[in-house]
Amino acid sequence: MALNFRQLDLNLLRVLCAIHRTGSVTEAGHQLALSQSATSNALARLRHCFGDALFVRSPSGLRPTQLARRIAPVVATQLRELETALCRGESFDPQTDSVHWRLSLSDLGEMMFLPTLARRMRRLSPASRITNEAVDAARVSAALESREIDLAIGMLVPEQQGVVAELLFREHYVALSARDWQPLPAVAGRRLEKRQLAHAALALAAPTASLLGSVQQVLERLDLSATSCVRLRHYGAVAELVRDTDMLAIVPEMFASAEAERHDLRVWELPDGVGYDVMMLWHESVDGDPAQRWLREQVRSLFGAGPHAANEAALAG
Repeated sequence: MALNFRQLDLNLLRVLCAIHRTGSVTEAGHQLALSQSATSNALARLRHCFGDALFVRSPSGLRPTQLARRIAPVVATQLRELETALCRGESFDPQTDSVHWRLSLSDLGEMMFLPTLARRMRRLSPASRITNEAVDAARVSAALESREIDLAIGMLVPEQQGVVAELLFREHYVALSARDWQPLPAVAGRRLEKRQLAHAALALAAPTASLLGSVQQVLERLDLSATSCVRLRHYGAVAELVRDTDMLAIVPEMFASAEAERHDLRVWELPDGVGYDVMMLWHESVDGDPAQRWLREQVRSLFGAGPHAANEAALAG
């Protein structure tokens, strides 16, 4: 292979890594803020430089050739190290500097975290932008390593070396109902017993496999795994569903508290609920980046003490 280094620049290498990561010229251009024609032109230049097709079409998207499979991970690692080295020692002024933050949040995370974080950013870093990228939970670690995203928040576990995980808070499940809903038999307090839940019509929202597994643990502990219920793919319809029916929704406390205040609903404690850890993940290559450190500090201050502190922080702006 006769490589023409004179025609090879960092922008071309970034395109190489993005196409390798996404399997799509269009998606690679989207992530790099390039038009499809510009991305296609960059791929043509890469092919000329390397004397190889690099990517070939397949039913599932662009597939890397043997050469691309060999060099793309190496190039991605070197680009990350170069970016980290250049960022070290730089200052970051949130009031004037423009940064495009790329986050990974589930649909529930977007509802619970993004509005509060966006309000904070508009006040403290008005020139910055935030995008919630559509990244499957199984791909979060790889997306952090490739710098497709800067930060991930949710029920997540690092899947590979180099990804740092920090506990924000421990969440637990509660039940959400209409204001006038009453269990059978009725109770004076706000805690439901297993026998009362056994008589209730249950609604569950589980948009991800991890949340579904966690909710399933709740049902098994309460001996309700065989109980018929309505299953929703998203949380958006939960409040309206319980408000207008006699159904009881099992949801995370942070969501329940927000929806109860907004829609005049009632929150009930479960007798033996199951909790889960809400984590913040990032890649160790950005540990020394002042802007990235600042972003993590904002997330900690807003959500690090749990749902109640987050609600107070949201009110305070």
